[in-house]
Amino acid sequence: MSRNHPYIPHTDEDIQRMCSTIGVESVEELLSPIPEELHLGRELSIPEGLSEKEVKALLTSISRENRPATEYASFLGAGSYNHYIPSAVAHLLSRAEFYTAYTPYQAEVSQGTLQAIFEYQTLICQLTGLEVSNASLYDGASSLAEAVLMAQRITRRERIVISSSVHPEYRQTVRTYLSAQNCAIEEALFCTERGITIPEALEKMVDDKTACVVVQSPNFFGCIEELEAIGNIARSRGALFVVAVAEPLSLSVLRPPGEFGADIVCGEAQSFGNPMGFGGPYLGFLATREKYLRQIPGRIVGQTVDKDGRRAFTLTLSTREQHIKRQRATSNICTNESLSALACAIYLALLGKEGLKRLGRINLSLAAYLKRALSGIDGIKQAFSSPTFNEFVITVEDAPSFLDRLLEENIIGGLNLERFYPNLKGSILVTVTEMNTREELDRYTQQATAFFQKG
Repeated sequence: MSRNHPYIPHTDEDIQRMCSTIGVESVEELLSPIPEELHLGRELSIPEGLSEKEVKALLTSISRENRPATEYASFLGAGSYNHYIPSAVAHLLSRAEFYTAYTPYQAEVSQGTLQAIFEYQTLICQLTGLEVSNASLYDGASSLAEAVLMAQRITRRERIVISSSVHPEYRQTVRTYLSAQNCAIEEALFCTERGITIPEALEKMVDDKTACVVVQSPNFFGCIEELEAIGNIARSRGALFVVAVAEPLSLSVLRPPGEFGADIVCGEAQSFGNPMGFGGPYLGFLATREKYLRQIPGRIVGQTVDKDGRRAFTLTLSTREQHIKRQRATSNICTNESLSALACAIYLALLGKEGLKRLGRINLSLAAYLKRALSGIDGIKQAFSSPTFNEFVITVEDAPSFLDRLLEENIIGGLNLERFYPNLKGSILVTVTEMNTREELDRYTQQATAFFQKG
């Protein structure tokens, strides 16, 4: 084996010694229980190795086939949002004391990291209108799944009612998390005219066995849900009210869910200082009421004083299995994501309260501008009547052809919703942020007009 694959670090002698130790003659004998039909029967199709110089030259030539993303005007969103990230965010993140930090196990030597997480938690509480926040989760989808598990622990109920206007991938993640449990997950329909959850239909589904009612606002269509009415329904049955937020910038202009009685607010904080192409997880957040503190997943950093009365920070609560008995852990797969959380805290601190509000209003006004412009084109209709933030849904007769035409003009026109909602054929989710210039909005409108005139 090692003769054919020299990258394997073991010599023939090493392999023979290991085989002798476990009582087989060869690697082939070790693998003999694997059925013959599953054997490849030939060498892997791996080309000959190249030197570092040759590899760099090859990859450079391949990269020339790429087209820079800056050549396109993108109107994609659906849970991942293109916002400007100030240069100071990356500069401060790259400082060695932050960049190499993972888990602050020793508080006395981790004061900087602990304070950064504490400030992040404080900012999340201010945005959501709740009292405590954890030190973050993997992403928005897993944060919602953790919120549902948390609700089950608190209420000691199993049944889940979730709106079908919640991000489809978030809903699938919840189902994956709960697949080992014998519990019902029922989806409440959204109004095909308004694009929001139907409170009357929801009320019929919630009973005294329901652990939580889950909605997203702004929802997957960008529409603002009727949180007060839904929260009242949940409380009337003793269920917790869980609100997911995929675009947290909306919280800069909308009343926080905590003011509508939400018990848990969770979601995705990628919009705050984390790039869309970060790779792997984004930045899940979760906030709740103080009375549910001990059921929150992950960690909580708290503020205290040392023996000399000086301000200090410590891990106040750590409910994962590395810290406590496994059977008492609230989550086995969450992490503090301190670097991504730090990016969020730096971003929010740089913008400040008023700067964040101004940015939210800019996103709101730009989206409204394009929404009005597209509504005036014969062949395009607004799918839903509810108020929206920076995303909205349009309907056209042939969405794939329409999007292909825009792409030919270097415009990524939005997300075809038929992929997730077969009943919304012809519907396109369009997202606008401050990164879209007025010229791009006008160009989108012009190309859309030209498409339908020729059609």
